Amino acid sequence: MRLQLRTWPEVEDYLKNSAGIIIPIGSTEQHGPTGFIGTDALCPELVATEIGQRQNVMVAPTLSIGMAQHHLGFSGSITLRPTTLISVVCDVVNSLRRHGFNRFFFLNGHGGNIATCEAAFSEIYAESSLGIAGQNQPSVRCHLENWWNSEAIKEISKREYGDAEGSHATPSEVSLTYFGYPEDGARVKRDELTPPVAPGGPIYDATDFRRRFADGRMGSDPTLSTPEVGQELFEASVRSVGQAYENFITAE
Repeated sequence: MRLQLRTWPEVEDYLKNSAGIIIPIGSTEQHGPTGFIGTDALCPELVATEIGQRQNVMVAPTLSIGMAQHHLGFSGSITLRPTTLISVVCDVVNSLRRHGFNRFFFLNGHGGNIATCEAAFSEIYAESSLGIAGQNQPSVRCHLENWWNSEAIKEISKREYGDAEGSHATPSEVSLTYFGYPEDGARVKRDELTPPVAPGGPIYDATDFRRRFADGRMGSDPTLSTPEVGQELFEASVRSVGQAYENFITAE
């Protein structure tokens, strides 16, 4: 149930039965030579859209630009400052809050968003605690869930990729996007990268990142990615995230 494909009367009808909404959030950043720049936004969007259909849940438009300053050494990457992303998250929540939504489930696809989103949630709660939000606003709860969090996802990744999973441009996330966009996946897939498994290391600014990780990968070998494994990861994530959403909106 995608918000942007609904009319305002349909949203009002939805709010008669539920005050919960899923908000996919990701990033627009390089994912190595074989991964889409939109990988971190496409993954949560695919999972959230399916949950919306299966569980009759409203799904907001994807927040597709995140905190990715360290990727700016690679063409096509876009970032928001942490302070800007905090403002975006707060404005989205407060906009939807005005209409009666009060349970905001952010489904995340980018590790670099985690700290900033948690800070945004603290700002939102502070507005209520300090009385800035107004006394007529409903009590708000926010939750951040990474699409890859479940044990089922971790087991699939370990079984299929082992130490080649890495931490950025991983074969798991690339496989999920190849499943969602098979024609584009076939266009960018390669049989070999050098070195096969990229090095790991710390993250600082964009210049340092490009020096350490020449092709954008971190500890991964995404040539192992396949749409078949992507489908398995997709189903596992839809199940686990769907349950996490239900637990969130029914909790006291």
